[in-house]
Amino acid sequence: MIKLKTISYSALLIASILLTGCGTIVRGTKDVLVIESEPSGANVKLSTGLQGSTPATFEVSRKHDLVVTISKDGYETVNVNVVPKVVGAGSAAMAGNVLLGGVIGAAVDAGTGSMYDLKPNPVHVVLNKVASDKPKSVAAALEAALKELDDLKSKGIINADEYAVRRNKIIDTN
Repeated sequence: MIKLKTISYSALLIASILLTGCGTIVRGTKDVLVIESEPSGANVKLSTGLQGSTPATFEVSRKHDLVVTISKDGYETVNVNVVPKVVGAGSAAMAGNVLLGGVIGAAVDAGTGSMYDLKPNPVHVVLNKVASDKPKSVAAALEAALKELDDLKSKGIINADEYAVRRNKIIDTN
């Protein structure tokens, strides 16, 4: 009876070692993604649905690509693709699996994503101010004023001399 329990516990211990990846145990399946912006206080939205404002941190799966959208009033919106890559500790964990003969562990690490790091991390963006619409508004106002002046001249309401004076005044003030 004791021998059967010992064998059962030993089998359970061996199975748990073989069926668990080194990276999964040591690193976990989630990573902390840090998002920073200049200026700070920008809105952050991940393709996973998580939201916050910079500076922000999110705990996300190491396994999946995601898109980080950073926006702020008066600034251009920026999208950053974050992808899982095997680097550093992830490749060391896979090497540990290979050295210890854990083919199953290597498969577990690959399947859970624990062998990956998210890149880039941290995500750091410098937001660019949106170009002002003022020149378009000024141009539109100038065009409207000149058209109105042309209409007055074509209807005979003002003469050529008065037209020239008013036209120069409109152009000089804009």
